[in-house]
Amino acid sequence: MTIKEKAAAMKLDSTLMASRPAEMRNRALSAMIKALQANQAEIFRANDQDLAEAAENKVPEAVVKRLKFTPQKLSDAVKGIENLIAMPDKVYETQLVRELDEGLTLVRESCPIGVIGVIFEARPDAMVQIASLCIKSGNCAILKGGSETKHTNKILFSLIAQSAAESGLPENCLFQAEQRDEISELLSCHESVDLLIPRGSNAFVQYIMDNTKIPVMGHADGICHIYVDKAFDIDKAVPVLIDAKTQYTAACNAVETLLVHKDAVDLLMPRLNQALREHHIELRATADIADRYDSIQATEEDFETEYLDLILSAKTVKNIDEAIVHINRYGSHHTDCIITEDQEAAEYFMRMVDSAGVYQNCSTRFADGFRYGFGAEVGISTGKLHARGPVGIEGLLTYKYKLFGNGQIVADYASGKKEFHFKDCM
Repeated sequence: MTIKEKAAAMKLDSTLMASRPAEMRNRALSAMIKALQANQAEIFRANDQDLAEAAENKVPEAVVKRLKFTPQKLSDAVKGIENLIAMPDKVYETQLVRELDEGLTLVRESCPIGVIGVIFEARPDAMVQIASLCIKSGNCAILKGGSETKHTNKILFSLIAQSAAESGLPENCLFQAEQRDEISELLSCHESVDLLIPRGSNAFVQYIMDNTKIPVMGHADGICHIYVDKAFDIDKAVPVLIDAKTQYTAACNAVETLLVHKDAVDLLMPRLNQALREHHIELRATADIADRYDSIQATEEDFETEYLDLILSAKTVKNIDEAIVHINRYGSHHTDCIITEDQEAAEYFMRMVDSAGVYQNCSTRFADGFRYGFGAEVGISTGKLHARGPVGIEGLLTYKYKLFGNGQIVADYASGKKEFHFKDCM
């Protein structure tokens, strides 16, 4: 069966999937946990095979870190599913009840999007997160993982799909696309696929957007900033910066650029520079910092680069407004942070920075669906329509309007015979 044929079958089953009760969807998630735990030795063997092939193919270290599926990552994935099971059901949740006139009642109700195609990078845990979120939200999903994790993804998907089927979910609720050339066919399925979520490089995401009629949700780069204001606490600033750079360097929410208020440089940089050296972080800074702290002088390109490596660009700014202008110009609208004890400055920064996540005094690495209590995420959206930031269950739902009447006709209201009284009932 081709992708197009499979997508069409999934479209037909999408209403069945949406109608499955929360108890059945949660039962499928519980079955997933049991299957993953019972077959972890087989999962890790498959991952070892992926890692061996990555070494043979000289895959970059940043990618290897992502594709490695450790017992801790499996434990985190299971915990994410457990959190999803514990969350209240959001499918067919009443959002609005309005009486337009006597006997004419409007109801807005949440509902699944339908068929979602997710094309994601070389992270086996992404397979688990995305599939579990789609099941919890009542969506059908076409999943295409990176070729670097083909062996791990294959066993993970087989366990997930079997758990879904044995729990009573529709036969066509999940499908794994395994060949690279299937992506092009998927992009042409605009009659069957309701949403695409690509996770990968800027060039890859842009390619998806340029070659499909299907709505696309996601982000490309993760150029995140931390701005150290003049009223900062040094004991907070250094640990936050180090965590944001080193906790998972290859992540899209790792900090890439440091902006320092000119009045904060003398206090911040000696201690920070020592910490950067201890963690083997290369500093690329503007001349005023580079000359004093023996770092590489930054170029314009550095401020436009998502390193995904132990490299940090740095720049001094004369005030908070210059920092905001820099972030809005060079940033990817992902996650940006201010380090300050001045609450007025923090609120101004958070209002003026045009990003999906704006933080005060904490690591940008908190930008994650699991850490937000969403259970997991299908990705992070830097767009402004429908969903923004880490996309959990609510980001995979839309809504419909239901109107309950008793023989009313528009002509009566157009002629003035009847009038709306718009009474909210929630």
